[in-house]
Amino acid sequence: MENRQNEKVWFITGSSRGFGKIWTEAALKRGDKVAATARNANSISTLKEKYGDQVLILELDVTNASHVQNAINKAHEYFGRLDIVFNNAGYSLVGTIEEGSTDEIKAMYETNIIGPIHVIQAALPIMRAQGYGHILGTSSAVGIYSNPLIGYYCSSKFAFEAIYDSLSKEVAAFGINVTLIEPGAYNTEFGSADSLKVASKKLSEYDALKSRLMENLQKLKRGNPTATPEAIFAVVDAENPPLRLLLGKNDLPHIRQIYAERLQEWETWKAISEAAQD
Repeated sequence: MENRQNEKVWFITGSSRGFGKIWTEAALKRGDKVAATARNANSISTLKEKYGDQVLILELDVTNASHVQNAINKAHEYFGRLDIVFNNAGYSLVGTIEEGSTDEIKAMYETNIIGPIHVIQAALPIMRAQGYGHILGTSSAVGIYSNPLIGYYCSSKFAFEAIYDSLSKEVAAFGINVTLIEPGAYNTEFGSADSLKVASKKLSEYDALKSRLMENLQKLKRGNPTATPEAIFAVVDAENPPLRLLLGKNDLPHIRQIYAERLQEWETWKAISEAAQD
């Protein structure tokens, strides 16, 4: 069964800033309906003033499973269906692997991985009953390759990608699509205190590495996030949406090189690998 209605009903986490804010407002502007969520409902209250019944404002902590279940239920009751569920909430932990503390790593994983799982598990029974649905998630180009100083964040996106990949194979028979959105570098609020935390432990041994990386970051060409909604709409409106969609121009050439290097390394060690089976 496929939803043939023109307007779509979205449930979006992290609607208060960055891509989540841009995509929430873009969906509303094109006439869709949105259950917009944020940790602080006041941060998105102006959406109600502008869009009225077209939007449902929900306060949501994705790390709390019962909060998520209640929010999904309220959205379903309010709109009568859920066409698109978009996991967008998340933040980065900056620090070397040696500097990250157990508590800091766990907290980031609670938001970046456990939170989206709560949302998926709450939404799936509704989508299965509907016979259709589309589960999107904001991953990252660094869910494909990893960079120094954000290794823990990259690892959370690697996990996110694996979960969505498995999910896509598990729910296809129910008419449910799954798509990973993989942005490259963009001028969003991702560097703000709400979207980025720095490891409390700081080791001087890594100062030179950090200086070099900061210099490179200053030169990095960043995309305009307001140019992205049409790409998201193309995905959610497609009859056969992709599992993965890169956003931006700069990452595909880099990914081609990384995959070529990985294949070459496996080929170089092929004899050792194959000898390990017998």
